[in-house]
Amino acid sequence: MSQSSTTAFRRLGLGAAVAAAALALTACASGGTPAGTESAAPDPAEETLEIAYISFAVANTYDEPMLAAAQEVAAANNANITVFDGNLDPDLQADLIQDVIASGQYDGIITQPIYGPSIVDVVGEAIAAGITVVNIDQILGDDFTTGKTQVDGLSANVVFVPYELGLKFGEQTVEACASKDLDPCNVAYLHDVKASAIGVALWDGFTEATKGSPVTVVAEGETFYNPAAAQTAVADILTAHPEVQLIATSDQGLQGAFLALEATGASPSDFLFVGYGGSQWGQGKVAAGEVFADVLQAPATEGRLGTEALIKALRGEGDQGDIDPFADFPNNGVITKDTASQFTGEWVG
Repeated sequence: MSQSSTTAFRRLGLGAAVAAAALALTACASGGTPAGTESAAPDPAEETLEIAYISFAVANTYDEPMLAAAQEVAAANNANITVFDGNLDPDLQADLIQDVIASGQYDGIITQPIYGPSIVDVVGEAIAAGITVVNIDQILGDDFTTGKTQVDGLSANVVFVPYELGLKFGEQTVEACASKDLDPCNVAYLHDVKASAIGVALWDGFTEATKGSPVTVVAEGETFYNPAAAQTAVADILTAHPEVQLIATSDQGLQGAFLALEATGASPSDFLFVGYGGSQWGQGKVAAGEVFADVLQAPATEGRLGTEALIKALRGEGDQGDIDPFADFPNNGVITKDTASQFTGEWVG
C-alpha cells in the first residue's frame, strides 16, 4: 500500500439523506382501496443507493485512482459515494465506521483498511446493523497470507495479498541476480514500514522466495512510502555497504534510490533494481530497461471491482465473494521488459 504521512483529521460527509417514500393512494370515503390502484413496490434498481467509502488516506496518489474508479461506477449505477478519510489512523477509521452506522443514512460501506485487524469488530457491527459491506485493497483480518474473506457476512472481498506480493517480489530478485550471474548477489532491501503487518508479510514472502538462492541481503532500510526518506536511506546504505549490487523496494523507494545515485554521481546502470507497486513511474522504468521488474498493484481495478460488487449485492444479486483483482492481468501481474507494453500503471507512483 502506498501511503503518505499527513496530520490525522476527520472528513465526515454526513449530509442530509434524501428519502423517496411511496405514497399510498386511497380514494374511497370508507377508507377502502379500489382494485387496480394499489401502490406498486419501488423497484430496487431505481432507488438511489447511499455508499460510505472509508478511505485509508484521501491525500494519497495510490488512493486517488481507487476512489475515482469507485465514484465512476457509482455514478453510472444511481449511487452516491460519501468519502470518509481515515488519514492513516486505524482508530479514526474505526470511529468513522461507527459514525456511519449511527447515522442510519447508508445502504453500504466500502472499507479500505489501514490495519485490517483494528476494524474487524466494527465492520461486524455494521453488518449486524443491516449495512452491506465490501472490503477492498488491504486485508480485513489478521492473516496476511490469504485473500479469502475473514469476516462473516462480508459481501465481497477484493484485495492484494501481501505475502503473495512478497513472493513475486523475491522471485524477480532471484531472476535479476541470475541475469548477471551474480553469486553471491548483494541486496539492499528497503522496507516501507518494517514493523507493520503488511511489511512483515512482504518480508516473509520475499525471504521464502529467495531462500537457497544467491540473494544475500547485506543491508536494510525504510522508505515510509516517501522518496525523500528513501533517498536518505539509500545514500546511507551505499556509504556503509559499497558491495550492494541490487536494490529491492517499492516504487517510491526506487524513486529515492535513483535520486540518491544522481546526487552522488553514480550511474543507475551499475545496479540492478526490482520494485513493486506497478505505478506509471515503475512501468516506464521497466519498459526503458532501467528497472529489472516491477510487481503490479492495481488500485483502480480494486476500486472498480469492489464498487461493482457492492452495488450488485445491494440490488439483490447476493454476496459476490472473493474477487481476485489480478485475474485478468498478463504474466501473473509481473511487469518485465518483455511484458511492460501489456501494462498501464494505474497510479502515478
